[in-house]
Amino acid sequence: MAPPRRPIRIGNCSGAAVDPGDVMYEQAVSGPIDVITGDYLAEANLAQAAEAYAEGTHPGWVASAWDGLQKSLRVAAERRIKIVINGGALNPKGLAVQCAEEANRLGLADKLKIAWVEGDDLLPDIREILRPDARGRLPHLDAENPEVKLPDDTANFLDDPRKKIVAANAYLGGRAIRAGLDAGADIVICGRVADASPVMGAAAWWHRWADDDFDRLAGALVAGHLIECSYYVTGGNFAGFDEYDIGRDLLDIGCPIAEIDASGECIITKHEKLRGVVTEETVKCQLLYELQGNVYLNSDVKADITHVAVRQVGANRVRVSGAKGHPPPPTTKLAVFYRGGYQGEHTVNAVGYATPQKYDMLEAQVRNQLKKWRCEGEIDVLEFQRVGVPQTNPRSQLKATTYLRNFVQAATADAVRKVFAAWAYNFMQHFPGMGGTLDWRLIMNPVPFLGFFPALVRQDRLRESVNFLGISDGAKPTAQRKIEINAPRITEPLEPRLNYDPVAPRSLATFGPTKLVPLGDVALARSGDKGANVNVGFTPRARLANNEETWQWLRSFLTRDRIKQMMGEDWQDGAYYTERVEFPEIRAVHFVVYGALGRGVSSSARLDCLGKGFAEFLRAVHVSVPRKFLKTKSLSSRL
Repeated sequence: MAPPRRPIRIGNCSGAAVDPGDVMYEQAVSGPIDVITGDYLAEANLAQAAEAYAEGTHPGWVASAWDGLQKSLRVAAERRIKIVINGGALNPKGLAVQCAEEANRLGLADKLKIAWVEGDDLLPDIREILRPDARGRLPHLDAENPEVKLPDDTANFLDDPRKKIVAANAYLGGRAIRAGLDAGADIVICGRVADASPVMGAAAWWHRWADDDFDRLAGALVAGHLIECSYYVTGGNFAGFDEYDIGRDLLDIGCPIAEIDASGECIITKHEKLRGVVTEETVKCQLLYELQGNVYLNSDVKADITHVAVRQVGANRVRVSGAKGHPPPPTTKLAVFYRGGYQGEHTVNAVGYATPQKYDMLEAQVRNQLKKWRCEGEIDVLEFQRVGVPQTNPRSQLKATTYLRNFVQAATADAVRKVFAAWAYNFMQHFPGMGGTLDWRLIMNPVPFLGFFPALVRQDRLRESVNFLGISDGAKPTAQRKIEINAPRITEPLEPRLNYDPVAPRSLATFGPTKLVPLGDVALARSGDKGANVNVGFTPRARLANNEETWQWLRSFLTRDRIKQMMGEDWQDGAYYTERVEFPEIRAVHFVVYGALGRGVSSSARLDCLGKGFAEFLRAVHVSVPRKFLKTKSLSSRL
């Protein structure tokens, strides 16, 4: 048996389509690296170009991914760096061909072997896949959870000819990527693989893991999850940012690196010359991002992260261990997008005195006019969302100003326009001091939107493969080899998710006198979207002098009922459902609130449609915190 190889160094270059191509090049030249991975695909952006691609007016791939490849091919060839990205989006073969032509132009045809992964596009079969089962249930992601109440209009697109399905892409694992690297690929262009799959495929290739090395694969899944969102583990989207010097630590930060060893454990770090911070806290917060409980799913493995531990082992170096792997489920996620109709929005401002009554007046005027015109039934969603609270005894007019967001969705653009027309019809009857933009092009301009249906598909339905291009000087690249990937040999059905309130909680009275302060004074948090659901995880601030006792208080305090109380007016009985688990090694409490994002993603009416602000909302809620926890260590003592 071959001796274990050194840890593989995998650097991320993207967590969204907007991350510039410069980052790929930066990762390649800023220090030693073996593989660069990039996750360019959010849930919706793959589908947003689907119709334009089908009509031949869009290349189908992500522009920033192509920009990064153009800037990085030469240095990747010189330094023998592998590149694995999902920036191929709807057209991974097209981007692979484009990449091969660029390699030819640069004289690198004999130094770069280019491959692409396909099999995620299930649009031709989607009607058959979405057939109800024997019990009449659609293959919805949350269909097996009897506590979850799906909105009544969840599946109305199936019977509405206006709501054409435009994209249906399965979340693939890392096995095709691994097969491509095994066969000598230097660059692997993917479509909709799961966010962590490029890291998993690269680690499995490097360490020669078998498909049933589930503990190792689970460790790589955790590593991939930690670095998949570009800057989120090096200081971006970090609740503890207020403890750092912005100019010194949080400007122009670099993307992370995962050093994954033969056991699957990893060290999260970054290139020394790049800015940013990698601490136990940044790693904990990213670990808690976009989870659905204690089991993290991928089509190659289920990772039980209950006992994942993080430990600072050096400056900007955090060891992550403790993931436990199990066989993957027989299904994988399938993101289905369809023409949802049209939506529009506009905002008006109110200043100062009697603001709630002002907004009551505007809403009443609009709804009354729509009723008179008998067009209420044409509108699917009509919300008047009040954003902000005017400062008491304001020190400036801006501090006295808030806005009302009028959000509309309907099957037709004309129905959306009618809401604006109802407002305009009563315009000069407006409340005192109403304001807003004078550019009427920005007001209730109907735009098409995509509806989202998170589905499941059996893995044995997939026809996954990795394909190789032949390239030679002056010739157009052609497909020369195809390696088909079978469904996982061993699978294991999903079990009901764990859901429990604190086991043996301490009485809150035992923690001593309290003070009403924002929860964020003692806790960090991270939240995100999982379709229609929002997740949030909390962990004590490391700066607290009584960190272990703070953890015991936090886990005792944060119950399912407490989250409902803290959500206040946002909580909807009968529509929402909450699950709770704990991660004792990282001292974290995690929740999923089902239904809180409406239909989710591109079809959500929420201002915070991706759930990223949910954690910061809850951290701003005032709660009774034991006074002894408000004494803190200095920041320098823990870096």
